Amino acid sequence: MAYTGSTILRKTLTMVLAGGQGERLFPLTKERTKPSVPFGGKYRILDFALSNCLNSGFRKIFVLTQYKSDSLNRHLFEAWSIFNPELGEFIYSIPPQFKTSNNWYLGTANAIQQNFNLLSDGPYEWLLILSGDHIYKMDYLKMVQHHIEKNTHLTISAIDVPKSQASRFGVLQIDPTYKVESFVEKPKSPPAIPDKPAYSFVNMGIYVFNIAALKEVMFKMEQEKISNLDFGKDIIPYMIKNNYKVQAYRFVDENKKDEPYWIDVGTIDSYYAASMDLISVDPHFNLYDNDWPLRTQQQQYPPAKTVSHEGERVGRAFNSLISDGTIISGGLVERSIIGFNVRVNSYSYITDSIIFDNCNIGRHTRIRRAIIDKNVIVPEGTEIGFDTEADKNRFTVSDTGIVVIPKNYVFK
Repeated sequence: MAYTGSTILRKTLTMVLAGGQGERLFPLTKERTKPSVPFGGKYRILDFALSNCLNSGFRKIFVLTQYKSDSLNRHLFEAWSIFNPELGEFIYSIPPQFKTSNNWYLGTANAIQQNFNLLSDGPYEWLLILSGDHIYKMDYLKMVQHHIEKNTHLTISAIDVPKSQASRFGVLQIDPTYKVESFVEKPKSPPAIPDKPAYSFVNMGIYVFNIAALKEVMFKMEQEKISNLDFGKDIIPYMIKNNYKVQAYRFVDENKKDEPYWIDVGTIDSYYAASMDLISVDPHFNLYDNDWPLRTQQQQYPPAKTVSHEGERVGRAFNSLISDGTIISGGLVERSIIGFNVRVNSYSYITDSIIFDNCNIGRHTRIRRAIIDKNVIVPEGTEIGFDTEADKNRFTVSDTGIVVIPKNYVFK
């Protein structure tokens, strides 16, 4: 049966898994879940998956939360209350509610299972499942259309990754028709893609299920007393073993670059590297594509401003992203990302750093290769990023020497 695009959009429900604790991003995740960590000056990590939904036409969205979700819930309300319930559009935050047991969400699949009641609240045939902590651009409608055309029970989006790097991921083994023959988490010897022998097919955590098939599989696994908590470890291998139709879908990037862009900023160092890419002359991730707008909360601040005074107090910013409300008053900012409402005072120097919202950088301060979370007042004359041992005594320092100062930190 052929379906129109409007029918597919009406019959597809989206669930975004956004409860990740993000332990390796600590202390950025000390008071927030990983998907709500700021990125690129004005965005949150979750904004990229939600912007993909918006650009793909999917406007029936449940965001499944768990770990320290206050910041995320507030952001959803302030930035994403744009859908019209009268037209069947919505975005709702869904925390664990002990619907089926006295447990929190115990895994990716268990989070969906605990909310099976939501799948019955509309005329849904397909379930689009996304991870809320990856950065990329993708038209999900193309994937759902492919799923329907192939008449499959489960479609898994996958991206080509060199075999030498694939051991860090879940890897799909496929035949020439893209039928998934096996799925292995973090294999020592990753299987190759038939038409690209130097590459492996890595699971992106993006799934399209036939809802009836998903319910059937999880019911059977319960009856057989088999763990069904996680998609990668449990559900996908079970479906392959029991001859369900499982198909791989090669990631189609909407980023308009030579190489596809999909990144999991899972550590401080990977987060810092992805952020610094944004300020390069030709960044791998394009924030400036009007054909694929990226939505977030547009905070009501005046434009960013540089202020110069008499003498040596010249406010300057080079090769940097500067968000609204920020004033660079007689200081120098280079190769850095500055959030909303930041004050950079005279004679201060910031280089190769990320400063989150509402920070005040005191006079004569020097900051290098640092991430400073929100609401931090850096006292006059402070140095960060120049003495590793001194920094380690006060702050978190990553493997590559990135100094991280947590939200609301108060200097002694």
